[in-house]
Amino acid sequence: MFRTIDKLDVKGARVLVRADLNVPAKDGKVTDTTRIDRSAATLIELASRGARVVVLTHFGRPKGREEKYSQKLLLEHLSKAVGKPVAWADDCIGPDAEAVVSGLKDGDIALLENVRFHPEEEKNDAEFAKALAALGDLYVNDAFSTAHRAHASTEGLAHLVPAAAGRLMQAELEALSKALGSPERPVAAVVGGAKVSTKLELLGNLVSRVDYLIIGGGMANTFLFAQGVQVGKSLCEKEMADTARSILDKAKAANCRIVLPVDVVVASQFVENAPNTVVPTNAVPEGEMILDAGPASAAAIIECLGGCKTLVWNGPLGAFEISPFDMATNAVAQAAAALTKQGKLLTVAGGGDTVSALAKAGVDDMFSYVSTAGGAFLEWLEGKTLPGVAALEIKPAPGGCGCGCG
Repeated sequence: MFRTIDKLDVKGARVLVRADLNVPAKDGKVTDTTRIDRSAATLIELASRGARVVVLTHFGRPKGREEKYSQKLLLEHLSKAVGKPVAWADDCIGPDAEAVVSGLKDGDIALLENVRFHPEEEKNDAEFAKALAALGDLYVNDAFSTAHRAHASTEGLAHLVPAAAGRLMQAELEALSKALGSPERPVAAVVGGAKVSTKLELLGNLVSRVDYLIIGGGMANTFLFAQGVQVGKSLCEKEMADTARSILDKAKAANCRIVLPVDVVVASQFVENAPNTVVPTNAVPEGEMILDAGPASAAAIIECLGGCKTLVWNGPLGAFEISPFDMATNAVAQAAAALTKQGKLLTVAGGGDTVSALAKAGVDDMFSYVSTAGGAFLEWLEGKTLPGVAALEIKPAPGGCGCGCG
């Protein structure tokens, strides 16, 4: 259980909101405002309820104060997203921040400078957290995508002032809880990507929690190789064969069915529109590489999803970045979106490549929930405790029910 902003009396209060506005930028200009736009709902609601909203966030990976990482370039976009002018402070602690915050009236919003201009932020330094806390009466974490980091503005602050989850954080936690916490079964997980080695903990956790584990991308090649299938020049971690076999054994013991490609699309070159053929997985030519799951594989996955109630998706089924090796990912994503629209399937997806792949398939707004969090989404799927989330949990009082009812 975690507290939401429904439980906070914010009128007249200075509310510190940890948002994730770490957006892509080039030559000093923002190129994608998605994170800003998605953060706006919480800020607008708090301001409409009379809060004095103080936005804390980071931008890039600065080493000390580097002007190229100043968040001032976010100001115009944030003002547009919330529909009103946003005040600016040239620091996130100290006299400038204090002056701007003290000048706020009920309903006003201010953006403070990059918290990572201070190295104490990433060290979760207690004194730095106290300096941030001095600027607010309440704390709202609306940055699930940074919740896997125990930093001062994501974890330390939550222990110093009354804390709650913002609307974006709330939506993320509720979606993930529905998908893996207490899901409607059967549950399927699509896990793709290049390497088994980067998703070992994820695979190990999922086999005990889902009914079908659909493996795609370069990872599938490693599993095929581990079963004695020759994969030609394909991307394959041959040294991970024993690990793949142990995951297969663990899945069998957990009554989790592993779904691997039965046919594949092969080519001799990894280039756009390379000449390609579809072959059974046990007939990959020695000089060719697997670049996508084949049509029979996509059809089998779609049939599997038709009998499921919940789907978690992390990673593409093939080299989706270039045509025509995006066909399996597109076909399965579009089928999952159709099942979602029909109310037959709860679909939760996340991870950088996943978001891009679903957007390319034209269905990124048709899933039940698509997380823009990368590392945090992956660590949640791995079953890890996220410090930023744990800090928001309501701890039961001795003899209490733990629901926060007081």
